[in-house]
Amino acid sequence: MFVMILNTNTGHSLSCYECTGSCANQTVKTCPSGSSQCLSTTTVTQVGDTNTKVKIKGCASACQSGSLNIGTAKTTVSCCNTDQCNLQDAPDPVPNGKKCYSCDGKSCSNTLNCSGTEDRCVKATVTSGGHVVKGCASKSICDLAHVPGFKNVSCCEGNLCNGAQSVSQSFLFLCCSLLSYFLLH
Repeated sequence: MFVMILNTNTGHSLSCYECTGSCANQTVKTCPSGSSQCLSTTTVTQVGDTNTKVKIKGCASACQSGSLNIGTAKTTVSCCNTDQCNLQDAPDPVPNGKKCYSCDGKSCSNTLNCSGTEDRCVKATVTSGGHVVKGCASKSICDLAHVPGFKNVSCCEGNLCNGAQSVSQSFLFLCCSLLSYFLLH
């Protein structure tokens, strides 16, 4: 006797918490087709003495956990792939001892303390406005092919590795190169 079993389950739709702002009121949303992860982001911006914290939770088709800190703004992203796994806010990481340069509008020689998984220094150009930003980033953020809002993203390892070479260092390198050329030819 031949028995056929039909699978009537057409697939499970992921459900995630959804909110924007303070996230005091979170609702559960069934994610659209193609969404395979839930995300939770926390962005803290500082203008003068004023800190503003904005949280976003929802469904995502692609999500990468990590952190990007450019001094005046820090975004932490947490991704997960089970129903309603984004109930908790993205973590507020603790300092990890790494230091990178950051910009404040006047100078890009400020020192920034990195935290959590921020294990790289970053230098990028803001897509709108074209000004340079520097700061700390997680390897996972640096590995992205495209970081939304930024272009010309470059990351490096080592404390303060995202600083510009000084003119004297560049001049010294040029002089040594020329001297080597004349001595060896």
